[in-house]
Amino acid sequence: MSIESPTLGGRLQGWPPFIRELDATLSVHSQYVLSGNLYDSFLAPPLEGGGAARLLPLRGLLWETLRSSGASCMIVYDPVDGLQVYPGGGDVGADEAAQAAEGLLGKIKADDKPSLEGLTRHLAAVARPKENIRAAFVIDSASRIARSPTDLEPAERDFFRVCAKLSRSARPVRVTGPRPKPLYNPIVWLVERPGDLPPWLTTDNESIREITIPRPHLGDRQETARLLARAFGVSDVGADEVAAAACDAFAEQADGLTLQSMIEVTRLAKERNVDLADLPDAVRTYKLGVLDNPWSRGHLRRRVLEGEKRVPDRVIGQPQAVTKTLDILKRAVLGLSGAQATRSGSRPRGVLFFAGPTGTGKTELAKAITELVFGDESAYLRFDMSEFSGEGSGDRLIGSPPGYVGHEAGGELTNAVREDPFRVILFDEIEKAHPRILDKFLQILEDGRLTDGRGNTVHFSESILIFTSNLGMFVPGRDLTTRAASAHGAADGVSADRVQNITPGMSYEEVEQRIKTAVADHFTEVLNRPELLNRFGDNIVVFDFISGEAAQKIFDLQFANICRRVTDEHRLVLAVKGEPLEKLRGWCTEELAKGGRGIGMALESYFVNPLARALFDRELVPEEKVTVTGIRREGSIVHLDLQ
Repeated sequence: MSIESPTLGGRLQGWPPFIRELDATLSVHSQYVLSGNLYDSFLAPPLEGGGAARLLPLRGLLWETLRSSGASCMIVYDPVDGLQVYPGGGDVGADEAAQAAEGLLGKIKADDKPSLEGLTRHLAAVARPKENIRAAFVIDSASRIARSPTDLEPAERDFFRVCAKLSRSARPVRVTGPRPKPLYNPIVWLVERPGDLPPWLTTDNESIREITIPRPHLGDRQETARLLARAFGVSDVGADEVAAAACDAFAEQADGLTLQSMIEVTRLAKERNVDLADLPDAVRTYKLGVLDNPWSRGHLRRRVLEGEKRVPDRVIGQPQAVTKTLDILKRAVLGLSGAQATRSGSRPRGVLFFAGPTGTGKTELAKAITELVFGDESAYLRFDMSEFSGEGSGDRLIGSPPGYVGHEAGGELTNAVREDPFRVILFDEIEKAHPRILDKFLQILEDGRLTDGRGNTVHFSESILIFTSNLGMFVPGRDLTTRAASAHGAADGVSADRVQNITPGMSYEEVEQRIKTAVADHFTEVLNRPELLNRFGDNIVVFDFISGEAAQKIFDLQFANICRRVTDEHRLVLAVKGEPLEKLRGWCTEELAKGGRGIGMALESYFVNPLARALFDRELVPEEKVTVTGIRREGSIVHLDLQ
């Protein structure tokens, strides 16, 4: 923890930014309104004696920073527990805190719940102390003080009027200690939303500072994941590559969760004997969606029309697949999906089956659709069907039957759709699921509903379902009569003889015909489920191999992203022209069968890695122009010549 700094927030290095903001402004603001992520846990540096970082609740975090500014106590009020003094109980400094609180407020009874008039007197005593006692008054659950911030009862109106006057008439307190300059005894309001207090209390009142507490970002989640790894017996994540990778995966999967939720996920994982490496799966069980209704948005049709221009620039080299997908999406927006059926309104808004070579943009197109509808490409729900290869794994989707472990928890799919029926759901690599799992989609595709393990009906009528598959790339090299046995053998880890079915250079018509034939053969002959194939109908969208022209565009796009990242991170101007660029382009686009993902992997190997090596050994000067004058391969190692 660093010592006093003249810069804003210079103290308390390593603490959350909102805490540093509060601490740095104690000399100019007498009241604070904190809103947002109030009920989370927060990262704090280790104690002075050393050790690991800590996870503290908001009250503990506030007290830690106020104590460092010389405060003797922190008084907390909420409508349920009444008045409490920090530190309390057997904590260090509890006696001094009790004496300071008594000096300000008088004798405090346990669980004292003062009226608004009594609370007003307490706030005045802290804001304008008769003695130089550093303290703070935290009003928790302040959103519940008034019935309505715009329709106040007389007692409520008088209370907030006094609070507004206190904010301007509060007196700074000077005490000896680490910060001898005068500081206010702050009054801190904890509200769910800033608008929960009367608007006239904070409007144009420079004495009151409003601070929003954000949800944790990726860095916070990564550090928290490393702290929580201790629960699995890993004390030094940095020395364990497997544990570090598991923690990073945990943090990425916890996107949108609070740090407290990550703690709960860890506790849930420990209770279920889940290993550290399987924590992302525990996140999936815990995570819930957010209710929204994009189909009622008036601008949705305009966004889809704009998508006709934007999506082809994002999913390069797949004009047929993009056109057919947007046609189906338009049908979904207009509510015409399944219009030929008697009860078309109950079917899903849209159903898409993406098939074709790997790395050609199937997942990217799914994200593009999600971005068009929801404005956020990460708003789709994804199931990796390779995790559902076991016969009994279907219980994870809809929940266990009555009498089985986990029955009350419900299913991942059904819980998510019940919480938010307006979403894109992606079932990735559907062919890897156990055949019995596929049966669960029959009722969804036909009737738009599914009954979970608890007997509740979940409706999919407002969802878009996307299935992706690599079927058709290879076909079994055996007689058709042995293919069913081959399919069951593959599920048990036994590999069947296969031959390549499609290759780069084939016309799109031939690729489409061969893949559709392979998909039909798989569902009818191998799985013996032609009825499921019929549910997909003509919604099978075939992706082509990327052409040489498309590969050039993908290379240019990804190469530009690399140059932009170098500029953003290090303020360098990176240039690669002439022979080095064309040589790199040729290396990265020589294997079209690997698709756009292969181009990205080649760029990382042939350019990003040697560039990082070269820049690491160089003194970087902002605004410097770095030119790659040569590129060469020596075995498996690539070297760059920089000027």
